[in-house]
Amino acid sequence: MKTMTCKQLGGACDKEFHAENFEQMGEMSRKHGMEMYQKGDEAHLKVMEEMKELMHDPNAMKEWMESKQKEFDALPEDK
Repeated sequence: MKTMTCKQLGGACDKEFHAENFEQMGEMSRKHGMEMYQKGDEAHLKVMEEMKELMHDPNAMKEWMESKQKEFDALPEDK
């Protein structure tokens, strides 16, 4: 089990996510992002706009995902 924050995953807050693998971490982050979107949270909406721009370039998005995967992989296991 590893821990990452919303900010570490490209978000806007310090909410922590705990997951066994990067795919689970991404799913929790997406779910949180949708909740914040529905609430109209300004900080999250801002970073979502930035992410939307990144998605226009498949190579940039791939590089971003790979960097987050490496960051997850490098994290120590939770104690």
